[in-house]
Amino acid sequence: MGMIKVIMSLFLLSFPSWEMADEKPEQKVAYHQGIESHVMKRELPEKMPRFVYDSGLNFEYPDAVRGIYVTGHSAGGSRFEKLISLINGTDLNAMVIDIKDDTGNITYIPDESSPMHSFGQPYIKDPRKMLETLEKEKIYPIARIVVFKDSVLASQKPELSFKNGNAIWKNGRGEAFVNPFMKEVWDYNVAIAIEAAKLGFQEIQFDYVRFPEGFEKRDTTLQYNMGDYAKLDMENVQKRVSAVTDFVEYAKGKLEPYDVDVSVDIFGYTATLPEAPGIGQNFTKIASHVDVISSMIYPSHWTSYFGIAKPDLEPYRLVTEYAKMENKKLAELENPPTSRPWIQDFTASYLGAGNYRVYGKAEVEAQIRALNENGIKEFLLWDAGNTYTPNVDYTP
Repeated sequence: MGMIKVIMSLFLLSFPSWEMADEKPEQKVAYHQGIESHVMKRELPEKMPRFVYDSGLNFEYPDAVRGIYVTGHSAGGSRFEKLISLINGTDLNAMVIDIKDDTGNITYIPDESSPMHSFGQPYIKDPRKMLETLEKEKIYPIARIVVFKDSVLASQKPELSFKNGNAIWKNGRGEAFVNPFMKEVWDYNVAIAIEAAKLGFQEIQFDYVRFPEGFEKRDTTLQYNMGDYAKLDMENVQKRVSAVTDFVEYAKGKLEPYDVDVSVDIFGYTATLPEAPGIGQNFTKIASHVDVISSMIYPSHWTSYFGIAKPDLEPYRLVTEYAKMENKKLAELENPPTSRPWIQDFTASYLGAGNYRVYGKAEVEAQIRALNENGIKEFLLWDAGNTYTPNVDYTP
């Protein structure tokens, strides 16, 4: 019995709150000697530090972005050096480079382990080396990603596209689109954007963030999946607007950890409407979710807006009228994005004699001057062939 008593005593010392009924009071006190409890007060910081990816490259945002469009072929070919020389010899300071082009090709070949590997083309042999060159030259890099116009993905996954009978629907130019209602399409494009951010691009510019032009005329005849939007109690126009806006908001959130700005290209005329009924673009709603809004305001692309019968002939007047209207629209937002319109550095001879003019130094400068006079200091030059007008004063 003596041995049992010793074992029980040791047991109780290990767990002092357990007591035997026949123990004496002085023994109970002894069991608790030398045991202290410390409660440490811990306070969580108001805001936990968030993870931010570091690409290892360092670019400073310019005084104002003045950029040019660069295709994957130009970025990966001999023209790249010429374009760098153009920028270094002028007040230009940025490049918008195709990372996913108008066909749907990724313009470099992602790593073999990447799910995007099969979509890559070797236009840019070494994108990291290209970005290191831009860092050295102090040229601000923007990755252009064409989102919903995508013949490549449509052909590989027809269920993500629009069908006309058994065939993938294509527009008059033979281009296919993928479906903005489908979350899988969102994630695919966001994954490409994240890879571009990891490479070192400072901004992701999404283009073709819309349904095909004229979609309101075929939205009930084509076959396609509306996903979660099918059950929403709203007209098809509003469903399209919701899908496009939701994608922009979703992409912006997913890119937060990569410390990049997000911009969206948008038709200039959408700023003149409550919303574009077919394509699903609402200027105000999209502008509410981006850092930069880039309206495509090429004079050649307008009909007789603003009382200008032939806008391509009057670049200064067209851009002035647009800028006034956009300024009013953005002023309605609590946190408006930076305005950085696309302007025209090409000749739209397809408009026919008497409807176009040859665009050169005077026409480009007229557009820039019109923006400047209305407080818009940033712009991007578009020429599909990347042959830009020489001797232009980009800060007139």
